[in-house]
Amino acid sequence: MKEELSGDMALKFLPHFPTVLIGTGTGEESNLITAAMLHVFSIDPPMLGTGIAPERHSFELMKKHRQYTVNVPTKDQLEKILDCGKVSGRDVDKFEEFDLTKEKSKNISVPGVEEFPLIFECEVKDEFKTGDHTWFIGEIVNAKKSPDYKREDTILYWGGEFRKPGKDLQEE
Repeated sequence: MKEELSGDMALKFLPHFPTVLIGTGTGEESNLITAAMLHVFSIDPPMLGTGIAPERHSFELMKKHRQYTVNVPTKDQLEKILDCGKVSGRDVDKFEEFDLTKEKSKNISVPGVEEFPLIFECEVKDEFKTGDHTWFIGEIVNAKKSPDYKREDTILYWGGEFRKPGKDLQEE
């Protein structure tokens, strides 16, 4: 017989999304927020969505600028992700505090993170509120990848633990 679970407990067993830094704001307002709520919302046109709680500083910047970057780290950059998630951009310049470099975007005003090997530039096309988060759906207007980036180095957050993608089941 299956064990009954509350919805929030059940979510811990569902594989989650990649853990990334979402870049919001421009110039002196530039901010980073650690996020595990990232999902593909469309293939054609290519769109990514990220969920941000209204009390977060990045929420205000997202509403104001309507652009964001998705900065995908490697497993070796886990500490940067954790550090950025511990403080608010209202109080700290996370680029400066955590020794990260702003990388100029090609098609939007929000910078990416130079040290991270995969960056998506997105323009917000839609948003919708779902419970305690608002999803911002952005069309990918540019993306860039370091030549040495490997998908298996991506960080996932699942069940309260950071993980990396496992073995391809079709190879077994």
